[in-house]
Amino acid sequence: MLPWSLRIGLLALVAVAVVLREAGLIALPVPENARLVPESVLGRGRALGGVQFGFEMGTGMRTYSPSSLPHLVLLAMLLAVPFSGAMAAAVGFAAARWIMAAASITHSDDGSWSDLWSSHARLLAVMTAVGTTAALALGLM
Repeated sequence: MLPWSLRIGLLALVAVAVVLREAGLIALPVPENARLVPESVLGRGRALGGVQFGFEMGTGMRTYSPSSLPHLVLLAMLLAVPFSGAMAAAVGFAAARWIMAAASITHSDDGSWSDLWSSHARLLAVMTAVGTTAALALGLM
């Protein structure tokens, strides 16, 4: 296994790259399974549909990947985060995906959800990247 300082240095380097990518300052490709989760999944209801949607998105089984944050968290889990931290990250990621799916259901089918999301996408991406990076840094101290 790599020395701790090398693992943390690599993780910090990737974290900076992720924040810059999410801010739109650099372009980096993200590995993805470029298939959509079918809308029928959300039709199963807020709880069950949201959980299934979150699982499929979170595991990358069926999804486009607009963010590099899941890859940063995965790298953190592989390099530095203890098992309990990995479980906390998994629960947090699943909850965030569920909230996103549940929130979108409350909007009409007129595209207002997509419009609202698009108008705030860059700000939300940067805030989420900074928050994730800060949480990882605090958790590893």
